[in-house]
Amino acid sequence: MAARKHSRQRDSIKEFLMTREDHPTADVIYRNVRQRSPSISLGTIYRNLTLLAQDGEISRLNLGDGVDRFDGDTSPHYHLLCEKCGGVVDLEMDDISSVLEKAAAHFDGHVAGHVTYFYGTCGRCTKSGGMDLSGGTDLPRGTELPEDTALPEESGA
Repeated sequence: MAARKHSRQRDSIKEFLMTREDHPTADVIYRNVRQRSPSISLGTIYRNLTLLAQDGEISRLNLGDGVDRFDGDTSPHYHLLCEKCGGVVDLEMDDISSVLEKAAAHFDGHVAGHVTYFYGTCGRCTKSGGMDLSGGTDLPRGTELPEDTALPEESGA
C-alpha cells in the first residue's frame, strides 16, 4: 500500500486521542478537535478516524451499543463497558490470548484473532451507589463533562 499523504487533520485527531484514557466517540472527538481547528467538519473526522484505524494507528471499538469509540492505545489490552454510565475503561489484566488455542481446537479452519469485551459497573458508578451518570463517559483527565452530559440532580438532605 502506498504511503498516505500527510494530513494536519489526521495528526490533530491522533494527538487528541493520545491525551485520552477514555474511549471517545467521533462526536466527542469532533467537538474537541474543532476547538483548535474550527473549520474541520464531522465528515473529515469520520474519514480520518477510519483511515487511522485501517492503518493501525488507533483502535476502533464496537461494543454492541451502536456507537463506535476510539482508542489511541493500540497495545493489546481489554475493555469493560459500564452498564450504568456507558463508559469504557481499560482493564489491567494478564493476556488471555490462550483462548485462541482453545477456539482453534474446536474449529475446522484457522482462528486468526479474537475481540473480548467485558461488561459490568465501573468504579465511579460503584462508588456512587449505582447512580446512573448517563453521558458521564468520554472524560479525559482534568477536563469537564462533554456539553451534552446530564448528571442527576443532587438531592438536598
